[in-house]
Amino acid sequence: MSANQLPDAEKQALRAAREQGGLTKALTYLKFSGPGWLQGAITLGGGSLTGALYLGVLAGYQLLWVQLLAMGMGVIMLSAIAYVTLSTGKRPFQAIKDHINPVLAWSWAIATLMANIVWCLPQFSLGVAAVRQNLLPGLLGAEAGISDTSGKLIVSIALLVIATVIIWFYDSGGRGIKIFEALLKGMVAVVVISFFGVVAVMTFQGGLNWGEVLSGFIPNLGYFNHPAPSFDGVLAATGPFQDYWSKLIVADQRDVMITAAATAVGINMTFLLPYSMLARGWGKEFRGLATFDLSTGLLIPYLLATSCVVIAAASQFHAQPATGFLGERTEQGELIQPAGNLVGGFNGLLDARLAHERGAAYSALSPEEKAAARAALPESDRRVAAMLVKRDAFNLADSLSRLTGRTWSHIVFGIGVLGMALSTIIILMLISGFTVCEMLGIPPTGNPRRFACLISGVGILGPFIWTGKSQFWLAVPTSVFGFMLLPIAFWTFFGMMNSKKLMGEDLPKGGKRIVWNTLMLVALTYATIGAAWNIWSRTQLMFGVQIRWIAIGVVAFIVISALIVHIRRRGRELGQGG
Repeated sequence: MSANQLPDAEKQALRAAREQGGLTKALTYLKFSGPGWLQGAITLGGGSLTGALYLGVLAGYQLLWVQLLAMGMGVIMLSAIAYVTLSTGKRPFQAIKDHINPVLAWSWAIATLMANIVWCLPQFSLGVAAVRQNLLPGLLGAEAGISDTSGKLIVSIALLVIATVIIWFYDSGGRGIKIFEALLKGMVAVVVISFFGVVAVMTFQGGLNWGEVLSGFIPNLGYFNHPAPSFDGVLAATGPFQDYWSKLIVADQRDVMITAAATAVGINMTFLLPYSMLARGWGKEFRGLATFDLSTGLLIPYLLATSCVVIAAASQFHAQPATGFLGERTEQGELIQPAGNLVGGFNGLLDARLAHERGAAYSALSPEEKAAARAALPESDRRVAAMLVKRDAFNLADSLSRLTGRTWSHIVFGIGVLGMALSTIIILMLISGFTVCEMLGIPPTGNPRRFACLISGVGILGPFIWTGKSQFWLAVPTSVFGFMLLPIAFWTFFGMMNSKKLMGEDLPKGGKRIVWNTLMLVALTYATIGAAWNIWSRTQLMFGVQIRWIAIGVVAFIVISALIVHIRRRGRELGQGG
């Protein structure tokens, strides 16, 4: 069956399934799903892993509802984007330029391409770390006897080659797209099963209280203003500095909760969805399938995987100090050393606490004097810092090995992390291909799209430069840029949904329109507040100016430019009408 015949065959199968309803309909929809799973593959990346892990560290099980709510809002907007695209059959970049505003179209495309390139860097780093630390430490890790650079290079090249080969499938016709989507479904399934397996073993070992876990899905906005109750005792022990530590914890909780609102669905996901549906030949009759696809391919896998990470992190790290910072010893009496990747963060928390007490005088101290001051702090302050230090996925795997054994903690967890990294790399490369072709005004097919995908292959440099200051200079400004334009993209599609000129007879009417607009406005408000908070909290400097002011300036420039273009276009239309 050719690619051109395939959509017609799917239409007939969908009509028959809708008539039969029930299980037949669900199974048919599941068979023809695909674009939603691509969305799941990109959102289940390093950002989701880190965010879920720190939700568990900060508040235990009590913020499980945040991921569910954030993704629910994202699915609403993506469903609206799907509805607009499938109703009009038009490529969104051109439709926005022609019917909404060219400034918004170009801002959307540029932000997407920037996000793809930069966010690919940490995915390679994550994949390399999973292979070298968890899966094959004796072959490619520090235990292998090869240089650090050689180990990173071998794994990085392997990841890029695998991703490129899989990307090549996508443009080989209908069968190629099917193979591509099947591979991505498999990767998403591996991620979910891996993390689910870890939690299952923890459950069988008696390490989880499922009553407490399920209560975490009940929304509780109290964490915007109060630390998690588990910190009450240790905070009280800090005496006059209780307020300082409480405010620090609350600030972190707010950051995690608000950022989740803005990042569960990234701006590049809004670009991928419509083009992946159009590439499959989907049209109006596929609108119901699109919503089902987003629910089964994006919402459910995301919720399962991230919830399992939150649960695992909460059980091991919440209100528990990282080992090695409080003078712990082994049964043989030997002093336990802390994990090397946590020392800098721990010292940073103590330095901030001392600077709060002593002011500018502390900054003038020598490194030796600061070290002595940190060592002289009361154990209560050191204990809080050890609880709050930002642990990563590999610290979690080490912690779980005591409960689940090395096979489950390192091998299975490592497979899940590697699946996250590789699937995200593949999708970021795919989106880059679509984006570049749209910006150049050429069809997103063939070798031009394939080679455009390789732009995001620059992420192979991630394991070599994604450390220290490099992470700040690359991740922070780009994340802010992507976050601040996400609401703009959402508002643009809201305008498209309500454009009679664009939607024609497919413009929602009556109660259906009220429902659509109500849901979209709720999601828009949620994303806008999240993005605004994310921008305002960025006080780091770039070019000598706080990033938040640069971001606000860029947003103002885009909005003013869009208004000017809109007024001029409207004036021309009125002149022609007169």
